[in-house]
Amino acid sequence: MSVQSPVNQKPFAYLRKARTVSVIPLLLFAATALASDDVDLKITNDGIQDLFVTVYDMNTRPYSILLDHERINGFVSVPISATADMTGLARISWTAINVDASSPRCGHGTRGSLDIHESINVHVDSACPGR
Repeated sequence: MSVQSPVNQKPFAYLRKARTVSVIPLLLFAATALASDDVDLKITNDGIQDLFVTVYDMNTRPYSILLDHERINGFVSVPISATADMTGLARISWTAINVDASSPRCGHGTRGSLDIHESINVHVDSACPGR
């Protein structure tokens, strides 16, 4: 059995370390690429009143607006795409106000761990602050 001297092993040890270190940026790039995938969702007005709805993507910094004061008729769904996090799930926040300005009603909510094709029900269930 022949035994290699430590001098002969050093170049190979450095090569293994260099190869390992060179893979790390590729893994980070792959993780970033996965995080940039979109999650298709539906925003659903679960009542009879028409609403103005704003939806924010909470996986982006700063938060991005997915719907900006968009009118959604009663029992209608609107498709949106939100940014996936590292686990492939979306997180959104929403606000809503009914269209009838004579008796304003508001609602808001936050949903996380949203998978593809999930439906988020929006509604107005309280008095609007400051009105």
